[in-house]
Amino acid sequence: MEERLQKVLANAGVASRRKCEELITAGKVTVNGEVVTELGVKADPTKDAITVSGKPIKKEAKVYIIFNKPKGVITSVSDPQGRSVVTDYLKEIKERLYPVGRLDYDSEGLLLMTNDGDLAHKLTHPSHHVPKTYHATVERVPHGNALEKLQKGIKLEDGMTAPAEVEYHDIDPEKKFATISITIHEGRNRQVRRMFEAINHPVTRLKRISFGGLQLGNLQRGKNRRLSAEEVSKLVDSVAGVAISTGAASTDTNED
Repeated sequence: MEERLQKVLANAGVASRRKCEELITAGKVTVNGEVVTELGVKADPTKDAITVSGKPIKKEAKVYIIFNKPKGVITSVSDPQGRSVVTDYLKEIKERLYPVGRLDYDSEGLLLMTNDGDLAHKLTHPSHHVPKTYHATVERVPHGNALEKLQKGIKLEDGMTAPAEVEYHDIDPEKKFATISITIHEGRNRQVRRMFEAINHPVTRLKRISFGGLQLGNLQRGKNRRLSAEEVSKLVDSVAGVAISTGAASTDTNED
């Protein structure tokens, strides 16, 4: 069955949908010996000979894992500066995996990784407000009315945030810091950090503990586990009605 070329590449585990689009427009992809640079071209991976940078694509088994990203690790498959990246921790997995969304360099916790480009694209699509829950340790203890501002939506430089679910998780007896549980349904750049800065309680540690119903649980830092068939099924069902128009989503946004 013919599908858009960028979807075919993503489903083959080449890269995220967005990166596959970049490979096509850069002239790195051929179909039956012809270089393709248009994003609207369709291909059938069962019939057409497709190459990326001269190498034929191979259909990989779909892999889905939860990775507990440590602080100080780049959410990428490579880094020109030679810094540690998430795939450094996944060398035992032979398939090429890519992160779904991002955690920034100073953040830690749950990161979904897969070679299922179609699912990754849907999970990061603007029409699917996937819930993400963090434990944010902040300076001092915010008053309840400050947290109410986050619950209702707070104005940032790029507009009002959507309502968030916020509650106290832990409070230092000397009131020097507090850990707040916050669930957001957006994916703006460094959003959680900017939300707490807006109420004058900067984040000193940020850990994602949940993504789209997946739970980090007691998974150790730097370790990973494969999703169960039930977890994969729930993820797929959660985005079953999501439209996937070309270029509408990006898996490259720093979501915290």
